[in-house]
Amino acid sequence: MLTFPQTPDKLTAAEQAIIEYITRHRDEFLLMTIGQLAQELNVSEATVSRFARHVGCEDFRHLRRVVVEQTMGRSPAQKLTNTLRAGSGDFFAGFMDKQRENLQRTMELLDQSEFDTAANAICCARRVFVHARNASRAPAQLLEYRLSRIGIDVRPIPTGGAELAESLAQLGETDLVILFGFSKLSAQGRAILDYKRRAGYKTLMFTGHAYQDNALRADVNLFVYRGEDDEYHSMAAPVAVCDALVLAVSSHLGDAAIERLRAIAKLKREYGER
Repeated sequence: MLTFPQTPDKLTAAEQAIIEYITRHRDEFLLMTIGQLAQELNVSEATVSRFARHVGCEDFRHLRRVVVEQTMGRSPAQKLTNTLRAGSGDFFAGFMDKQRENLQRTMELLDQSEFDTAANAICCARRVFVHARNASRAPAQLLEYRLSRIGIDVRPIPTGGAELAESLAQLGETDLVILFGFSKLSAQGRAILDYKRRAGYKTLMFTGHAYQDNALRADVNLFVYRGEDDEYHSMAAPVAVCDALVLAVSSHLGDAAIERLRAIAKLKREYGER
């Protein structure tokens, strides 16, 4: 989490947006001029200058130096080191307490109407495609597995190269693409969001950003809190949201979901291990 020379008692909505943008896009911010940041957030340069002074900085350049000093050492190894150092030695209890906090923050910040829209979008789609990279593949594969068991036609999208282009060419207006973009949206994820303007499919994104500029927003966005930038990021909260989404979809499908599971159980008994 970023800290500043002084912590104001109250921030305006614009100042809160500036803090969140800097926190989530540190690398981009460090290359920006004050004008570029103001344009990105649709605020005036004067607003950015006032914010810098409000948090105890002399000017915008001083603000940037503060961020530089706190941006060093945010590699996965450093995140793990920071988390281990903060622990009391009882790693299991500490980890479970942290996941409880992550789940609570997710419950507070995830928009219930967006969640309902996400469940309805899955039910209405002819086909559901899922795109995830790195650690996000874990909740993505769980979501694929559980949705397919209740009768949803769900398929993975390759993570890049010619195979990604092949998958995009198949997408149409009745399809839904689910993306996982918690930290920084990949080039492949950006391509999926860009191509939807031509192909017409819908997009649903699991994201760690409460703030997201319009170019990087999906049609439906589910916020999941996994901890601060300098902490070890667990997938416990994303998995919980995926499971909750599967239950919501099952409720929408009603008897069809139950009958699908019964059919699977019957086939297991008939053709199971011998």
